[in-house]
Amino acid sequence: MTGDRPAAAGSTLRQGLAVIRRGIAAQPRWFAVAVLGATVYGVMTGLTAWAIGWVVQEAVTPAIEAGHATSGQLWLVGGVLSAVVLVNVVGVVGRRLAGGIAMYNLGAHYRREVTRQYLRLPLSWHHRHPSGQLLSNANADVEATWNIFAPLPMAIGVLVMLAFGIVQMLVVDPFLAVVGLTVFPLLFAANVAFQRAMSPRMTQAQQLRADVSQVAHESFEAALIVKSLGREDHETERFRAVTDELRDANIEVGRTRGRFDPAIEAIPTLGTLAVLLVGTHRVGSGSLSAAEVAQIAYLFSITAFPVRALGWVLAKLPRSVVGWDRVSAVLEARGAMDHGDRDLPRSGASTVATESVSYAYEIETDPGEPEGSATLHPAVVDVTLEVPAGATVAVVGPTGSGKSTLTNLLMRLVDPDTGVVLVDGIDLREVRRGGVSEVAALVPQQTFLFDDTVRGNVTLGSAHDDAALWRALEVAHAADFVRRLGAGLDTRVGERGASLSGGQRQRVALARAIIRDPQLLILDDATSAVDPSVEQGILDRLRRASAGTTVVVVAYRMATVLLADEVFYVEGGRVVDRGTHAALLGRCPGYEQLMTAYAREAAERAAITATEEAAR
Repeated sequence: MTGDRPAAAGSTLRQGLAVIRRGIAAQPRWFAVAVLGATVYGVMTGLTAWAIGWVVQEAVTPAIEAGHATSGQLWLVGGVLSAVVLVNVVGVVGRRLAGGIAMYNLGAHYRREVTRQYLRLPLSWHHRHPSGQLLSNANADVEATWNIFAPLPMAIGVLVMLAFGIVQMLVVDPFLAVVGLTVFPLLFAANVAFQRAMSPRMTQAQQLRADVSQVAHESFEAALIVKSLGREDHETERFRAVTDELRDANIEVGRTRGRFDPAIEAIPTLGTLAVLLVGTHRVGSGSLSAAEVAQIAYLFSITAFPVRALGWVLAKLPRSVVGWDRVSAVLEARGAMDHGDRDLPRSGASTVATESVSYAYEIETDPGEPEGSATLHPAVVDVTLEVPAGATVAVVGPTGSGKSTLTNLLMRLVDPDTGVVLVDGIDLREVRRGGVSEVAALVPQQTFLFDDTVRGNVTLGSAHDDAALWRALEVAHAADFVRRLGAGLDTRVGERGASLSGGQRQRVALARAIIRDPQLLILDDATSAVDPSVEQGILDRLRRASAGTTVVVVAYRMATVLLADEVFYVEGGRVVDRGTHAALLGRCPGYEQLMTAYAREAAERAAITATEEAAR
């Protein structure tokens, strides 16, 4: 992804300001309120210096000269300072509340945008990007992009404090103000050096967060493989290595901050000492009063703070830029499918056809190369076929021959590189978004169940009554085992259906497709995990229930193939031959060899089952 390449150090500030402008444009009202609160804070902080000087002049000095303070003087001091502090608190609360709302709104908005883009992009794009990286884009990278809005309103608002304080210092005593302001060039130079040193370190740390997410996701997804092969130590070491890299990168960020922070904190202190030393001399010479020196010293101490606040923003800019690069790489990704405005007719079974369809997968030879440099692996080559309405056809072929890719093309999960896919004579590219899934259903080779109830996994939120649910489960040969579950339809099946067997998961997934009463039903080896006897029952019920449905089934078992009206034999992504099962056995050597192997395997399984039953 383009976001994986760090931005040039010289362009970090420019890119960061562009990200800030984008955020302000998306949340103008809340950001304006936050800046207003920060401005109130800045003005009132500046007025605090005036209030201190006024209190010293009008209350403290007279009390010292008189040797005691009157109650009126105490009430005056308390009232003036309380009023200033109260208004200041209002500004701080407004700044933090509005700034936080703006930041969280931006995070929520862009998480939704990234997720929508994931759903819009075709499978071909997802094949090129690891899931762990995509999770990081939607979470850590979005958060990194907009965290800069936490200190930003304050940094903008305190510019008012800076201007207000400098004007006040110049009004009180220009000479002493110039003495104090000489440290500001030093502060600015220190902050620029800090930002330049932090930029590459923050970039590396943010990229390593994505690496940690990717490795963790792979380990969790492959938990069964890791445990069954005894590779826990290997995966632990792999995760340890990348987390150690992230730890070291974060330590380097902290070490860099530790080198600069003392200097940046010390510079204002040195300026304050210089103001006090020169100010004391000018008081002794009668040029200034003690109240004026106290006012300028306080003003200087508070005007040094805004420069530090700007430094906080500069420190967050590199991470914000890296985060936005990675997020925008998703939002600007090419490959999203275009949709037309046509509807597929709802008039019974659909006809399906392909005309000279070809499709190739992109395989990255070097992950460091930019997108578009991948090599192509043809999966479907110049396939032309036609399935009449209401027919049941089987797609048969050796592993890797393009069968699953063909089912993806028929569902328009991917678009062909050349040729067209037609359903009821309509090019699927012309169908409106969601139109294909309204008339067609796919039961994929790899079954996925949500961490939800059986009801939720079958309906997926659509409105179906219990009667329809049980009918679909009956056809899928799943009703009996669902009734035996603790809460029936309302039994939670766990993450990815962990509480169910592989065959049970397949039957729930099959019911999920059947309940939608599709005109086109595509089964990609959808009964491979069930016993042959159960499979036979499912296929018999499905054939009776789908009398008005066109069925395309990727078949590996003889029982499935025998249900088909016609068989398409596929090799190397091409349809080598087509016809009835009997006809292909007599003229297609590849098909005959494959079916003989399937029959032999089925016979061996049946013999093993019979032996086990006899032993019991």
